[in-house]
Amino acid sequence: MSVLTKRAQSISPSPTLAITAKAKAMQVEGIDIIGFGAGEPDFDTPEHIKQAAIKALSEGFTKYTPTAGMPQLKKAICDRFKTDSGLEYDPSQVIVSCGAKHSIYNIVQVLCQSGDEAIIPSPYWVSYPEMVRVAEAIPVFIDTAEKDGFKITPASLLKAITKKTRLLILNSPSNPTGQVYSKKELEAIARIAVDKDIWVVSDEIYDKLVYDGVECVSIASLNPQIKAKTLVVNGVSKSYAMTGWRIGYVAGDKEVIGAMSNLQDHSTSNPTSISQRAALAALTGPQDEVKRMAAEFERRRNYMVDRLNKIPGISCLIPPGAFYAFPNVSKLFGKSYDGKPIKDSMGLTELLLTEAKVAVLPGIPFGADGYLRLSYATSTKNITGGLDRIEEFAKKVK
Repeated sequence: MSVLTKRAQSISPSPTLAITAKAKAMQVEGIDIIGFGAGEPDFDTPEHIKQAAIKALSEGFTKYTPTAGMPQLKKAICDRFKTDSGLEYDPSQVIVSCGAKHSIYNIVQVLCQSGDEAIIPSPYWVSYPEMVRVAEAIPVFIDTAEKDGFKITPASLLKAITKKTRLLILNSPSNPTGQVYSKKELEAIARIAVDKDIWVVSDEIYDKLVYDGVECVSIASLNPQIKAKTLVVNGVSKSYAMTGWRIGYVAGDKEVIGAMSNLQDHSTSNPTSISQRAALAALTGPQDEVKRMAAEFERRRNYMVDRLNKIPGISCLIPPGAFYAFPNVSKLFGKSYDGKPIKDSMGLTELLLTEAKVAVLPGIPFGADGYLRLSYATSTKNITGGLDRIEEFAKKVK
């Protein structure tokens, strides 16, 4: 009998982190690996943000702050929501946590209990189901189709809702697909959420990274009714190249935010004081670097998707947001490479790593076995070299 609780035993290790760790171990051994696994910008944190952190250190800003975040940062978050999405929040409706992942974890903990159901569109970010299970709730997946842009429909959402449904986790722009819900699509989802009285967790961490003139709309901005049922999650990690600083935040219902603060009181206390000052500089300072990074991601995306669509057995939708391509590789299944069978996305991923020396992520932990996730948050040199290797690999698949 295990000494661990059932809750602990239900948690699976992150397959994305495991594959990345294996690739890094091979690199340490001197093997030339090109990695497309990282879910973080390859750019450095903008200089004015780093200087704000240095100033905080020099001024001795190294003590506790209020659990839910320092007042100046919470006000800046409110101002940013108003400027970017037309959303008005009071600082009492905002909590700052140790990254957007921590933010979502806290939401699920205070809203879900044993037997509750949380709807998760598939493909999904790998941590959503695990967070739901830790709360002893049940993840309910809605399978989406490539022909629908990997988006749920009103019909599929209604079919998934039961008396036990507590919340819907919506991620736009999406990790792993990069797809973005339109205003019209969100309006249909909002009507159902309000009518069925379910919470919406709107993960908008990639909202600054959209391309081709696509508008990123927050579902909470549509009307007062859906705003009251939505918890908007964001942070500085992706847009400002601040993944290691660990600052995420949530805006929404005051009672829910208060419960999250109470939970945080007894888990992490406040996010790092120095990182909060850096985040304040990110949100209130010049946004030129954000735009520059987004423009570069768009250029890389165009090249990567074009190349992928020219590789035998691979096809790829154009992702209008985030920094991931999600190519369909199902036509390679059932074939083999140098006598080694390709049965699924995990097997293909392992072969690409060992044979082509390219690290990608399999679609299966994202809920879509026929696909791979490739991040273009890496240099053009790496993208070109890695795609060259994948193309040579695919040509040898029989």
